[in-house]
Amino acid sequence: MDPDRARQQLVTELDDLDESMRWASREDEEQVADEAATSQHPADHGTDIANRMEQQSYVETARNQRERIAAALARLDEGSWGRCLECDRPIDDERLAARPEVTLCREHQAAAERREQLRGA
Repeated sequence: MDPDRARQQLVTELDDLDESMRWASREDEEQVADEAATSQHPADHGTDIANRMEQQSYVETARNQRERIAAALARLDEGSWGRCLECDRPIDDERLAARPEVTLCREHQAAAERREQLRGA
């Protein structure tokens, strides 16, 4: 994949993430204000808590993705983008086109996923 095209794709995704995080933050502020303004039934309170936890999970996921994108942009700047961090071989174009922030070739990604599955088992 062409590095300039990858940079453009990464910057666009970064902008989209920033916008969605701003939206989620505004939603959270509005929800807190609504909760403070009304007396609620305990079941409603439980629903509010579940909704806030879901929103916080989304924000955390978005922050992690933002960090991966920022790291990919840094690798583009230093000239190491598109190479596996484990073996330094080029990552295939199909994989980079789908996810330009990836850091591992298919082989090492599969090995990392197996290790993660073993930890979770």
